[in-house]
Amino acid sequence: MNKLEQLFNYKNKNLITIYTTAGYPNLLDTPVILKELDKNNIDIIEVGIPYSDPLADGPTIQETSEKALANGMTLDILFEQLNSVKEEISAPIVLMGYYNQVMTFGLEKFLQNCEASGVSGLILPDMPYEIYLAQHKALFEKYNQKVTFLITPLTSEKRIKEINDATSGFVYIVSSSATTGATTSNYNEDFLENIKSLGLTKPHQIGFGISTKEDVEKAWNYANGAIIGSAFLRVLKQANGNISQAIKSYIDSLK
Repeated sequence: MNKLEQLFNYKNKNLITIYTTAGYPNLLDTPVILKELDKNNIDIIEVGIPYSDPLADGPTIQETSEKALANGMTLDILFEQLNSVKEEISAPIVLMGYYNQVMTFGLEKFLQNCEASGVSGLILPDMPYEIYLAQHKALFEKYNQKVTFLITPLTSEKRIKEINDATSGFVYIVSSSATTGATTSNYNEDFLENIKSLGLTKPHQIGFGISTKEDVEKAWNYANGAIIGSAFLRVLKQANGNISQAIKSYIDSLK
């Protein structure tokens, strides 16, 4: 089992996942951030691969991606950084990126690098699960990489069930029909109640618009975990060079 499977085997509720953009605020900050998140007992660390043309990301993540790319972050550098800390991180690491990035790099080469650098899974929002099942599933399994698919308030019940079946990592529940980065939660309560009633068989977490302890606890009412992205990136932006203390203070505020 990889680390993601191990986590879900011993903990299946009240999970917190934190997203950070690779290469932000500075090119060499990512290993430091990963170690600090792990030290502060974050359940899953989601590392965003900076991309010039994101689909679902709001202004905060877009801004951090632009900065990371300007800093010189590349997939080769990211894999080197991940490899340098893999023995020091106990939490599972999941990469979030876009299908084009992976296919341009070369799918098998990408998955090989994921396994070698301690990555447990991938979130590729624009990779249809049908394509994954028909063309890529065997390679993902060969390199022990779990895959996460997203569902939104616009996803049909039939498709939700199919995505649940196709997912080998966790189901990512988008809390509302919006991009990432809202400073206040805007849960679609009817949608989340419906998801709860469907009884998903795979671990599932809620993301988009989650920033406070109250938001996290509300997400826990509907799912196994909560995913925080833009709010954490704003913490890094305001850290004024003291990343360790900024991370600790923010995570303490969530618990």
